[in-house]
Amino acid sequence: MTETVQAGATSAPAAGRRVTPTGRLILPADADRAAWLTARRSGIGSSDVPAILGLVDMKPPLTVYYDKIGRDVDDAGEAAYWGTVNEEPVARTWAMRNRSVVRRIGLVAHQDHPHWMTTLDRRVTECPLSEDEQAPCALEVKTRSAFKSAQWHAGAPDDVLAQMLWQIIVNSYEHMHYAVLIGGNEYHQGTVRADQYTDVMTDITVAVDRFWHEHVQAQVPPEPTGNGDALTKLFRRLHPTRSGSVDIDRHDDAIDALADYNRHQRAESAAKKAKGQAKARMVAALGDAQEALIGGERAYALEPSNAAPKVDLEQLAERWPDAYAACVTPNPTERIDIAKQFKGDF
Repeated sequence: MTETVQAGATSAPAAGRRVTPTGRLILPADADRAAWLTARRSGIGSSDVPAILGLVDMKPPLTVYYDKIGRDVDDAGEAAYWGTVNEEPVARTWAMRNRSVVRRIGLVAHQDHPHWMTTLDRRVTECPLSEDEQAPCALEVKTRSAFKSAQWHAGAPDDVLAQMLWQIIVNSYEHMHYAVLIGGNEYHQGTVRADQYTDVMTDITVAVDRFWHEHVQAQVPPEPTGNGDALTKLFRRLHPTRSGSVDIDRHDDAIDALADYNRHQRAESAAKKAKGQAKARMVAALGDAQEALIGGERAYALEPSNAAPKVDLEQLAERWPDAYAACVTPNPTERIDIAKQFKGDF
């Protein structure tokens, strides 16, 4: 096999043409982002699948729903930016190490199920695992924080695995490759084989079809499940300004949620107080020592922490307004303010 990498074919395939065993091209890789965002709303992509399955902490299923119905909830951030920047060098590294050839392809949809979609990072045109170099497969490229390193020691983590299995489903591949750059200097690669995940792929297909038909096409939002902070951030983007009132007298779920919030807040306050008291007793037991031992072994210690320095923002704004404007970014948040008569049991 030739040790080369080609970022794209010399002539891009036409939209509608079959470019994988069961995938037809919807948009080429060089399509502008606006066209890509519009096209992907007509189906479920591989990056949507982990969220639908509840595998992405900061992207609950409700985020996918609002994205598909055309609400602007895209907030990819720095991680997505660096993932895009590093995609080409990581793909090139995989190809060179495996003496293979990869090409960009674009947005693909299943020929019989148009709402099954995926944007392949790279199509592999010379598979390093097969005697038949033309065995159809693709490469998934990831960039991850050093804090995520442990998740990759036993193979691809669940969210990436779900994403790759969806790509296998859409394109009828027998396997997919992956390459990940962790923390800027740790590289891993591996292969996901379809025959090892037959039942899982069936479950994924059922979950995706149900989400598409029962929620997106029916215009019925899924229940707001998942990370509470992520959901709050989502609703902040959906409703940047608020006014007026809403009557929840007959909204049983909202009333139950209020009762649950009160109960958990009381438990949280009690736990925080108990934790503080326990900490004080542990520090008192140290006396003038730094660490405590049990059976001669270190049990705990009082160590200095690198807390963020305190900044007097009022003084900064008053004395150095230009520096304040350049360095301080507003970070609006909301808090739940419960009326006195509805605190506790009611």
